[in-house]
Amino acid sequence: MHHLLATSLTALTTTLLPVGPDDPAKPVPEVVLRAEPVTTVHSIELDGQAVEYEAIAGTLPLFDEKDGSVEAEIFHIAYLRRDVDPGTRPLIFLFNGGPGSSSVWLHMGAFGPVRVLTGDAGSLRPPPWSTAPNEGCLLDVADMVFIDPVSTGFSRMAEGGAHEDFHGLEQDAESVARFIRLFITRHDRWQSPKYIGGESYGTIRSAALVEKLQDGQGIYLNGVLLVSSILDFGTVRTSGGNDLPYCLFLPTYAATAWEHGLLDRGRFPDLPSAVAAAESYAIERYLPRLAMGTSLDPTLRQQTVEELAGLTGLDRDLIDRADLRVGPSRFRKELLADRGEVVGRFDSRFLGPVMDPMTTRPEYDPSYTAIVGPYTSTLNHYVRTVLGYRSDLPYEILTGKVWPWDYSGFENRYVAVADRLKRSMVKNPSLGVFIASGYFDLATPHFATDYVVDHMELSRDFLDHLEVEYYPAGHMMYLNDALRVKLSMDVRSWIEKTRNTVP
Repeated sequence: MHHLLATSLTALTTTLLPVGPDDPAKPVPEVVLRAEPVTTVHSIELDGQAVEYEAIAGTLPLFDEKDGSVEAEIFHIAYLRRDVDPGTRPLIFLFNGGPGSSSVWLHMGAFGPVRVLTGDAGSLRPPPWSTAPNEGCLLDVADMVFIDPVSTGFSRMAEGGAHEDFHGLEQDAESVARFIRLFITRHDRWQSPKYIGGESYGTIRSAALVEKLQDGQGIYLNGVLLVSSILDFGTVRTSGGNDLPYCLFLPTYAATAWEHGLLDRGRFPDLPSAVAAAESYAIERYLPRLAMGTSLDPTLRQQTVEELAGLTGLDRDLIDRADLRVGPSRFRKELLADRGEVVGRFDSRFLGPVMDPMTTRPEYDPSYTAIVGPYTSTLNHYVRTVLGYRSDLPYEILTGKVWPWDYSGFENRYVAVADRLKRSMVKNPSLGVFIASGYFDLATPHFATDYVVDHMELSRDFLDHLEVEYYPAGHMMYLNDALRVKLSMDVRSWIEKTRNTVP
């Protein structure tokens, strides 16, 4: 082992001494804290073609450049196709958000070679859960590296490491940038077309990361994939004096009400018609009326109550008592209260029974509780028994250990990073951006994403480098099998258009 690696977080294995009388016949258990990286060979059929690939599961160290000590180890799973020239093959680095989330969702839900069989809204499978080959895997067009940021998955900071060194917007993006530079260096991928892709908070990480890669490392990307994007917290935080989010959530309210049979199907025969009507109303009528505050004419105010009820399925009295401003948590709790059901946050197609009808906020998110069990159990089984990476450390699927998260660069204002993405696009005119949004996403609503894009002040030339696709599902649109395949086809086509190399 390289002498620097020997200074890693801890010894690879620690022998536990038996408690009580010595028993020479009894094997001494061994706790595996840091397994060596493991490489295995697999094959998957994609579009009728057998694709052979290597799976590498392990950690890469982040070194202190001054003294060579290890500051953290980043766990990742890389999938590299075997029968092609790796030097010029597209390479995409993928991660989820949180902050505090591992990459399990994009890995085993969307793009990895193995997917979790969870079932979809209304048809969830019971435990234990299983996996299957993923026909939406991207390996036919790109190699993939799924990254678990520090404190997620099996990634850990070094003993004695400081919380604030990694758990913040800038620190997190910097550590992922360092990982990417080290990975492409060790695997000789400097000439590969390179991409990054994040989901949810991972899109904030992406906007900061692409800038750090370009300006700090000289690594220019071919594309940035944003799944369920959130680039400006001001578009979703319904705090006092900020009326904008109420308008930007409205189309998702309409989609949700339509899905659950609460809208007039004569007026809105399909989902797109309901969403389009809510989008137009939100910008053309709703936002100007909210801007009037208490000066809004009483007759116009009552008209607004009626119109909002017709677009959201909410009770008129509730809308009136809420002063025309019903936030997403209240919406989730109240929409189907008469049925005793609460609506999902990540995906409003999912429903669950109300625990306490007297509260004004939902006690849980049925769209999250429906998937955390399947993804946790299958990932732990898959990484240990299929990929052969065995560790007794807990794989942190979604952890709160990263909090408090450092947003100190945004004191007294909302976190917003769209300007950083714009700067990177201007400096690198070849950079493509693909945005995937779900109509039933009450965490990062699609209309908020559209609003941010519309206010990035991009010229027509740069707008041509940006693609947006919408899916009739939620935050994790890949939970629906048909949409998982569509998402994959859309991303695959985008990679082929932006790789800028001779096939």
